[in-house]
Amino acid sequence: MKKVEKGKPGYLNYKKKAEILRTVIYFAIVAAIFLLGYTQTHTRLNIMTVVAVLGCLPASKALVGVITRFPYPSIDPDRAKEIAKISRHLTVCYDTVITSREKIMPADCFVISGHNLYGYTHYEKVNPEELAKHIRSILSQNGYTGLTVKILNQYAPFLARVEGLDNIAAVEQEDTKQTEQEIRHLLLNISM
Repeated sequence: MKKVEKGKPGYLNYKKKAEILRTVIYFAIVAAIFLLGYTQTHTRLNIMTVVAVLGCLPASKALVGVITRFPYPSIDPDRAKEIAKISRHLTVCYDTVITSREKIMPADCFVISGHNLYGYTHYEKVNPEELAKHIRSILSQNGYTGLTVKILNQYAPFLARVEGLDNIAAVEQEDTKQTEQEIRHLLLNISM
């Protein structure tokens, strides 16, 4: 299984597979420890049972990671290639699941260009205005003010906006990559 970095296309699917594997291994170790203790003493009242029960804690934590990520697949690879093709001058971030205190809001892609941040989500349950408001508040808490944050839930308008931003970035050629990378890093920090 090839490692996929956070923010790249395919990250959510990779992370899901890795956490499922980790969970299976943890629970297999717990079962092996319990069975080892039982076969040696022929009773479950031994120290190995205590070790196995304590081993259930990290195994359960890994299972929670599987359960929380399970409903969210990665962006379609064809869409990711299409976005990458028209966003050569932009900072792009894929496969994010933004978490707030109240909600989990998945987004397929974000593009950052100067003082503009546009996102796309195909999930119908995500309120684009609420996600934009949450991102705007996180950015302002970290000193990034005056940014236009817009989340779109339709793919064609998002592509048109990305293409427009890329054309503008190609013409202007401002040196905003450092700030864009910082904003991308911040998005990844608030994402699962």
